[in-house]
Amino acid sequence: MATGEGIHRDTGRQTPTAGAHIFSGQPNIFFVTVNAKNAIPWMAKATVQQSLTEIWSKEATAWRVGHYLLMPDHLHFFCAPHDLHFDVDTWVEFWKRQFSRRHLDQPWSWQRKSFHHRLRNRIEYEEKLAYVRENPLRKKLAEKPEEWPYQGRIHDLSW
Repeated sequence: MATGEGIHRDTGRQTPTAGAHIFSGQPNIFFVTVNAKNAIPWMAKATVQQSLTEIWSKEATAWRVGHYLLMPDHLHFFCAPHDLHFDVDTWVEFWKRQFSRRHLDQPWSWQRKSFHHRLRNRIEYEEKLAYVRENPLRKKLAEKPEEWPYQGRIHDLSW
C-alpha cells in the first residue's frame, strides 16, 4: 500500500470519496488535504506557497480557497465552489498540474488522490480550522500557530 493510501485518519474511510455534494441554499465549505507523493517533505517553502497562492487566485478560480496551511509533506485548506461546472476533484487536479508545470526543474510530486470533506456547520469548520492551525505545533515546527509562516487566507469563506 502506497503512503497516504488506505484508511484516512480523520474519517475512517478507505479511499477518498469521489466528487463533492453541493447543496443549494446553504454554505458549501470543504476541508481538503493534499499529500506529497511518498510523504517526501517539500511543501513548506516560500516558493511553493507563492506559486499556490498565485494559481488559486488567478488561474484555478472555479473554487475559492479560504484558509490554507502547508506542512512539509502535505497541505490543508478550506474551499468553496465558485463555478459549479467544476467538481472539487477536477479543480484539484487542474491546480496541481498548473503547479507542476511551473516547477519542472524540481522533483516535487503530488499524491494522486486528495481527501475532502464537506463541513456541515460553523462548529465543524471552527474545529477543523483549530486542528489545521495547531498542526505545526504538534510537529514541533512552531511554538504558536501564528508563528508558522506557510499559511494564509485568500478568500473569506463565511457561514
